[in-house]
Amino acid sequence: MERIVLKLGMFETLALGVLAIYFGDFLRKIFPILKKYCLPASVVGGTIFALISMGLYYANIFELNFDYKAVNSLFYCIFFAASGAAASMALLKKGGKLVVIFAILAAVLAAAQNAMALFVGKLMNVNPLISMMTGSIPMTGGHGNAAAFAPIAVEAGASAAMEVAIAAATFGLISGCILGGPFGNFIIKRHKLEDPELDGKVELAEMQDTEGTTGLAIDKKSVVNAMFLMCIALGIGQVLTLVLKNYGIKFPIHVSCMFGGILIRLFYDRKKGNHDVLYEAIDTVGEFSLGLFVSMSIITMKLWQLADLGPALVVLLLAQVVLIVTFCYLLSFNLLGRNYDAAVMAVGHTGFGLGAVPVSMTTMQTVCRKYRYSKLAFFVVPVIGGFISNISNAIIITKFLDIAKSMVGIG
Repeated sequence: MERIVLKLGMFETLALGVLAIYFGDFLRKIFPILKKYCLPASVVGGTIFALISMGLYYANIFELNFDYKAVNSLFYCIFFAASGAAASMALLKKGGKLVVIFAILAAVLAAAQNAMALFVGKLMNVNPLISMMTGSIPMTGGHGNAAAFAPIAVEAGASAAMEVAIAAATFGLISGCILGGPFGNFIIKRHKLEDPELDGKVELAEMQDTEGTTGLAIDKKSVVNAMFLMCIALGIGQVLTLVLKNYGIKFPIHVSCMFGGILIRLFYDRKKGNHDVLYEAIDTVGEFSLGLFVSMSIITMKLWQLADLGPALVVLLLAQVVLIVTFCYLLSFNLLGRNYDAAVMAVGHTGFGLGAVPVSMTTMQTVCRKYRYSKLAFFVVPVIGGFISNISNAIIITKFLDIAKSMVGIG
């Protein structure tokens, strides 16, 4: 009997994404261990929905097919615009050094991921072009890089490269979402960073409730204005992307939108008056967009694709998890300052080292809700993960693909 494909439209997918968040929130209240280890509601609810979808697929009842990319792209860009609007001039100055350090760390990790993929792949007699599909292509790069670079391996003779890369990216997204929160909780507890006096954030900690929100009262006008401003940021981002494209420069739209958000923040920082309520409203819009993006990204995953991975590829992917977590704990956390901000940034690095920037942000957000907000982390991580790492990773991938080709005798 042929399996029925059930197609769900954009708005149905959006509704399911929201329901998954509500369900995740419900489970977090029922099972305190989910809160204790900083597992986000969108991840909890989304993963359960994805498991149900997989069950329906294997039961041969039907396969769910989603139309979600357009609306998810919108929320992704709004989130990045809001992240840019969180960057004040003082933060830009303070985070400059950390951006450089983090950029170097991100490049080193990407290179180490590919070296690990080739090394473990050789030990297990896996085609180097296939083992490369478990390195920084799907991990640091996510599904986008998997779709972009896998065809190169296919053309070189590795016919299964696309399937392996997409499945590996799915594995990375799930593992990043699940491991990020507990990893951050471990670092903070182990190094006794819970006390806000350690980083001079007593006032902010006192303003926050248990869910990590501030005591600022957001009015309807501020929220509407925040949404309008984010739409302007998207427009600025689109124009910037098109202008750069005209000069032969391919610039990610979400990074351009982040730049639009930065310009809006700089404008309001120079404008007279207190804009704290507006900034809080923008942050709320960003949080709303991030939650929906992550939830829809997870509920639309086809987990059964992971079942097609052989034992050797599972070992390759587990090796990546061990490498990334070890790297972020021993190097990222220590070199970024060994303080609370460094702990949150290490969580972020784990997130986009395994999955993508939204994984970083949602796990960082959940950790910060339990403890306190880190402005530096929420500025540095999107800049590196969303922009600089895209460039450095592409260069590193190209070099390692050349190495992989030489290993299989392709000149």
